[in-house]
Amino acid sequence: MSEMEKNENGEVKPLTGDFVEDTHPTMGKAQINIERTVLTLTNFKSDDGPVLELYLANDLKASKYITLGELKGLDGNYTYDLPKNINLETYKYLMVWCVDFSVSFGHAVLE
Repeated sequence: MSEMEKNENGEVKPLTGDFVEDTHPTMGKAQINIERTVLTLTNFKSDDGPVLELYLANDLKASKYITLGELKGLDGNYTYDLPKNINLETYKYLMVWCVDFSVSFGHAVLE
């Protein structure tokens, strides 16, 4: 497991980020729990596309990525189980990725 960011008291804190749009309107909040096992999307909204997956990526081009699977929905709150041993310092970009067109609809930086 990667080095976990800690607060001023030395406690591990959740990773969070707000979605911003890239090629399509995308919004909401992403949070990864302290144990680094669950990703939660809150007030999430995005446009529909042919095949949309949720990626954890190393950059905004998704040069290297880990897919969390197809989006569970386009409007609401959703949870995703995370694979074990992801380096979240390397894979800190959470992206709504359109597989057919290789473009990001929107992303959040997890910090």
